Amino acid sequence: MTTGVRRRMGVEERRQQLIGVALELFSRRSPDEVSIDEIASAAGISRPLVYHYFPGKLSLYEAALQRASDDLAERFVEPQDGPLGARLLRVMRRFFDFVDDHGPGFAALMRGGPAVGSSTTNALVDGVRQAAYLQILSHLKVEDPPARLELVIRSWISLVESTALIWLDGRRIPRGELEVQLVHDFAALAAVSAAYDTETSELLRKGLEGEPGDGPFSDLVVRLIALATPPEA
Repeated sequence: MTTGVRRRMGVEERRQQLIGVALELFSRRSPDEVSIDEIASAAGISRPLVYHYFPGKLSLYEAALQRASDDLAERFVEPQDGPLGARLLRVMRRFFDFVDDHGPGFAALMRGGPAVGSSTTNALVDGVRQAAYLQILSHLKVEDPPARLELVIRSWISLVESTALIWLDGRRIPRGELEVQLVHDFAALAAVSAAYDTETSELLRKGLEGEPGDGPFSDLVVRLIALATPPEA
């Protein structure tokens, strides 16, 4: 018969366990509302032992945000196969999977939470934004974007962030509709910029080659034409 003796964890293994426990709790409630006692209880260890691995709640919080930000940045990684519109839609679905599963933690990451204003938190958020920006550039096959194209991409990333935060407050718009709308938003921002800049226009024209008639970008065109068409008398 086995006695069920608990295995002693190594230092790094215990740290990773505590980070995972903290993230699970942060996914249900704001980090401000989660105490070290709760984290210790969920991990099955004492409060002093938590402080043995992390100097305080802030250091554990920042470690949890590091893992969350790495996960979030990975959501923007997408194979460069097929039409751009379909690729962006898959990215939005993975992004909202994260937002859906980690609502309070996502809000804390974007708004700063208990570490608001800390250089570590700001760097993590900026890292996610930069990773998303570089991924979009890679899909457009652009290394040195003109100023207007950079503005389009960075503005769209900010729009995605703010849209997700607003959506979490009540989820009043169906998630699937919002994902498609954000892809449409990218196309609309890009189209307006292209109208003012020939270099951006050429780059986007190449990036949009091969878009199918039933893709999200074509769907936007159909909707805009319908909007511009006067109703029959």
